Amino acid sequence: MVVAHPNGGVKEQVAGLYAQRLTEHGYITITADAAYQGASGGMPRNVDKPANRIEDIHGMADYISQYPGVDTTRIGLLGICGGGGYSLKAAQTDKRFKALATLSMFDSGLVRRNGYQDSQFSTIQERLKQASDARTKEVATGEITYTGDAKLTDEQIAKLPFDLYRQGFEYYGKTHAHPNSIFRYTLSSLLDLMSFDAQSNMDLINQPLLMIAGTKADSRYMTESAFKKATGTQNKELFLIDGATHIETYWVPRYVDQAMSKIDNFFDKNI
Repeated sequence: MVVAHPNGGVKEQVAGLYAQRLTEHGYITITADAAYQGASGGMPRNVDKPANRIEDIHGMADYISQYPGVDTTRIGLLGICGGGGYSLKAAQTDKRFKALATLSMFDSGLVRRNGYQDSQFSTIQERLKQASDARTKEVATGEITYTGDAKLTDEQIAKLPFDLYRQGFEYYGKTHAHPNSIFRYTLSSLLDLMSFDAQSNMDLINQPLLMIAGTKADSRYMTESAFKKATGTQNKELFLIDGATHIETYWVPRYVDQAMSKIDNFFDKNI
């Protein structure tokens, strides 16, 4: 089993939790920090390009396929949050993955381009210009410009308009903080992110597909949209966890248990 982590996350957080739970269910499981991020190598730090994230998933499949005892005809893929969007894209072409599940899927390209729930649609060209200028500066001076690493007070966090961001700051900044987990990324990465679409060519997924989201997740629209576009597989299911928000599927025991029960049954039947 290959597990892909959320944007800004590291293997010690939700990806590690689900990887451990999968291992307890008898799966040989791998998860790893994205290239340029966390404990993985690569300079400059915190480059966040879709092609790298997708290649990370292919690379984890490469690695685990050589691990003693692994049946290479029965490899599954679980993607969480941003890792879910990249897993959709990886599974479109990599048929070593015999079944695919996503949890609280986040389409990084869609959000970086349009903003969360299309909240930044009017500033697309402005932000592309900023990213282009950042790349110009990188080439000319070697100086890297970063974005996304806001330091907010508790009062500012409480005023954020979306549950994902409010609870995300709590999860990543407090309750499950890890020194390698940061939200900043190179501003020039937006040149790649903003043209990326995790939901394009969804018809190429012909493997069994399970997509999980919380009923109260304000990110749910991305899971539902991608699920509708997955016309290439007849074996697909959208499973909603009653009462759960996006971040709560990462750690709240009753929601994790529900997700894991569904994931385990899904992979048990399909790989």
